[in-house]
Amino acid sequence: MNTQKVISGFFIILAMTLNFGFFYGDIDTFTHHSPYELFFAIVVNLIATILKLGDKTQVGSVLLATSLVADLQLLAAAIVWGVSIYVFHGDVKNYAQLVVSLSGGALMANIVSVIIFMGDTLKSKR
Repeated sequence: MNTQKVISGFFIILAMTLNFGFFYGDIDTFTHHSPYELFFAIVVNLIATILKLGDKTQVGSVLLATSLVADLQLLAAAIVWGVSIYVFHGDVKNYAQLVVSLSGGALMANIVSVIIFMGDTLKSKR
């Protein structure tokens, strides 16, 4: 068993599931989307990105690219959420769809990452 692959796979899949947990719910009801879950999704995505930095294969490059896209989208969602609260004084409802849409884009990048990771694992020889 390759311990590096287990740890990397754990964080890749955890990043996707946390992102899905934040994304899932009514887009117009912002109470369905927890700020803590967005925070943990960002942290786990950043950890997964750091773990992908050491891989120098072509697949590793694509995995890193998908992780960077997810990081960018989630950080943008957090920035929009923070600006809506602190600059526009709690006007979150007008920006809820943008925050959830950005996390949906990150979710798509995470899904692609998991599919590529599974494909690479299935094609690798013992």
